[in-house]
Amino acid sequence: SVYRSHLVFERLLPEMRALASRPSPLMAPHYKKSGKRWVPCIRKRLTQSALPPSNGFLVIEANGGLNQQRISICDAVAVASLLNATLVSPAFHLNSVWRDSSKFGDIFDEDHFIETLRKHVRVVKELPENVSAQFDHNISSILNMRTKAFSSQSYYLEKVLPKLLELGAVRIAPFSNRLANSVPSNINALRCLANYEALRFSEPIRILADNMVDRMIKKSALTGGKYMSVHLRFEEDMVAFSCCIYDGDWKENIAMENARERGWRGKFRRPGRVINPEANRRNGRCPLAPIEAIYCWRIQLDTPNSIYGVVHWCKKHFAGICIADYSRLE
Repeated sequence: SVYRSHLVFERLLPEMRALASRPSPLMAPHYKKSGKRWVPCIRKRLTQSALPPSNGFLVIEANGGLNQQRISICDAVAVASLLNATLVSPAFHLNSVWRDSSKFGDIFDEDHFIETLRKHVRVVKELPENVSAQFDHNISSILNMRTKAFSSQSYYLEKVLPKLLELGAVRIAPFSNRLANSVPSNINALRCLANYEALRFSEPIRILADNMVDRMIKKSALTGGKYMSVHLRFEEDMVAFSCCIYDGDWKENIAMENARERGWRGKFRRPGRVINPEANRRNGRCPLAPIEAIYCWRIQLDTPNSIYGVVHWCKKHFAGICIADYSRLE
């Protein structure tokens, strides 16, 4: 059968409206906290003492989208502390979808990052000249440890540290999800310090963000300055990975097959691998298409709201399922 968003929602609309009219269980008393406020606890777990001499340089390559890259950076700070290594400002993998060649300092305030962490982890913008010369000024010549996902503290101390001491520098690429969640509390505190305090967007990005927010508030005058900002995350890699079929034609299906092959190199064509788009949808594993998201907003929002969304890739590549009532999507 061919999936059609508008037909599905016409059938579900009465039930969805009925559900929307009921009180939300999240507002029930047992969901409310007993007056306690969330407060930062980073500093309580961090110990400050003079840093011992560095064991060498840690070079990592953050892969994935911006959120994955951010997590990788926080993990890299934690690993550098575990190894007593000097962290080189992380490099970003040139993503096959985004094709963005930005450097660390283009996205984040690099000086602020280094200064915030200086009492806990050494960070440098690039390898010193004498160290770089040992590897012919080629990062790829540095030993890549090929660390497995969610590696433990003991793995880094037993496998990575000896090579770091031997060579003076090691590289881990890719570095997405390369540190286990279960590490000592002081190491996790460094993750938090990196994420909530050290990582700050670069000044041009902060200025642009402030201007965008001011503009959205001003354009939402009819709703008292209230608005909703939505990142639909309906993009090529997400749609391809989901193995779901939408309202597009055979050309779009072929485009998604090609995207899967580019991004995951045969993962979806392994012997015995069964792809069942209809089962994926029944099990709730398909990302909401923009038209589906808009239907949900129209039902759930009991008062008019200004909604700003990012749908540029979708409009370009999935025009067949991006046609909807945009009267409330600005």
